[in-house]
Amino acid sequence: MPLRVEPDATFRHALATANRPLMGMWVCSGSPLVAELCAGAGLDWLLVDAEHSPNGLESVLAQLQAVHGYPVQVLVRPPVNDTVLIKQYLDLGVQNLLVPMVNSAAEAEAAVAATRYPPHGVRGVGSALARASRWNRIPDYLARAGETVSLTVQIESEAAVAAVENILAVDGVDAIFLGPSDLAASMGVLGQQDHPEVRAAVEHCLAAATAAGKPAGVNAFNPATARSYLAAGAAFVLVGADVAILARGSEALAAEYIPPAAAVEPAGETPASY
Repeated sequence: MPLRVEPDATFRHALATANRPLMGMWVCSGSPLVAELCAGAGLDWLLVDAEHSPNGLESVLAQLQAVHGYPVQVLVRPPVNDTVLIKQYLDLGVQNLLVPMVNSAAEAEAAVAATRYPPHGVRGVGSALARASRWNRIPDYLARAGETVSLTVQIESEAAVAAVENILAVDGVDAIFLGPSDLAASMGVLGQQDHPEVRAAVEHCLAAATAAGKPAGVNAFNPATARSYLAAGAAFVLVGADVAILARGSEALAAEYIPPAAAVEPAGETPASY
């Protein structure tokens, strides 16, 4: 007798029931082991990234399996707002999508349609073959699939900021997420995520989301910036990344134990050799 299983609660549910902002981190290594380490850290959510990280379908699947059972929400970011890719991610069992570079209400509507079966969308039907339905072990999956998926769209351009109210009004967009790095580039201040005009644009979008009754999140590794955005109404924030923590931590070890290069004599040579 096959097991009858239920899908996990979505990020939409977590945001709706939380009594505080949800704090998370990027998982960019592509490693299921690292993802599992991060899942047990005590944070509220993880973002498995496939836009700027070495993640394909197989590694995303392995990370979903590795973190399943931990008390943490998992979002996955595909590399592009593409109907076919979104279908594949959903069939893998991704329940919470963060779709990048959504610049208009029409692009948001396309992302929503990609997550829904006809007649409400264009998602291809392959649930009997897919982990999403646990191979038809989730009762009435086709009828209930919309309940099992949450959609967050990323606002990271001047065009998206200008259209944010229309994007928030799209039925099926559960939340927005602000990307200050790409937003800064779009605004002509590449690499200046804390530029006053960038911060003003982010805060404008946070206020728009509050007015629309939808949650908004933001990427903010700088603690002071993160606290500022939390005070401005951010409901969820990414405050670090696995690869950044490893890079800075290993650099700190080197700085602690390796003398500065200028003070180290080349091996086998002394001042008298010159």
